[in-house]
Amino acid sequence: MGTNRELAQIDSGGAIAEAAHEAVEGLDAGDSRRGFLKKAGLAGGSMVAGGALLSALTPAGAMAAGKGRPPASFGKGDVGILNYALTLEYLEAAFYNETTANNNKKSFLKTAQEKAFLKETTTDENAHVKFLKKALGSKATAAPKVDFGATTSSRDAFIKTAVALENTGVHAYLGQVLNISNPAYVAAAGSILTIEARHASVAGLLLKATPAKISPDGAFDTPFTAAEVLKAVEATGFLK
Repeated sequence: MGTNRELAQIDSGGAIAEAAHEAVEGLDAGDSRRGFLKKAGLAGGSMVAGGALLSALTPAGAMAAGKGRPPASFGKGDVGILNYALTLEYLEAAFYNETTANNNKKSFLKTAQEKAFLKETTTDENAHVKFLKKALGSKATAAPKVDFGATTSSRDAFIKTAVALENTGVHAYLGQVLNISNPAYVAAAGSILTIEARHASVAGLLLKATPAKISPDGAFDTPFTAAEVLKAVEATGFLK
């Protein structure tokens, strides 16, 4: 979700990151939380969630969420939403980083389009992580442990998983936009959302060149609650 131009595409001059960081510092911990990611019944390893993620996936955590927000364990108000987004970005960045490492060894991606997609998405997602961590400062949640199984070791598994992850990212950001209070966060989330959507369309076309793969929900995307997204993520088994 970021770019190799560091945060240039998201935050020209660092103004958004600085404003976001200052706003986060003024908030406390505790809020509610929402959904994340399941369009991939792709399993990596077993899910033994811990910390914020674990409490978010429990029935009580899901029921505590208001207006589709992330559970309170992520933090209060905008902090909770940013940590929720950061958790998703951690997952995506780790997935692309691992795929890049495996492809460097096995070269299972053959076409120029596939290689370009992997290179850019890897750069973008790492930039998103960097941006959100900077905005949250000391309030940033830690990166979770992951297990992607065989999804990062072959062309078909990689692209299929990328489609699921990127489209879930679009749904997740869209689901939280109206819950964000700070204008700087809204601008940042909107900027990241558009990049996720571009990734999703390219991945969809790499999977199968049909109109439905470009915009699977049609002319309007569907917002997901944090509970929906987190349930989907749990189903993949990627987070340990």
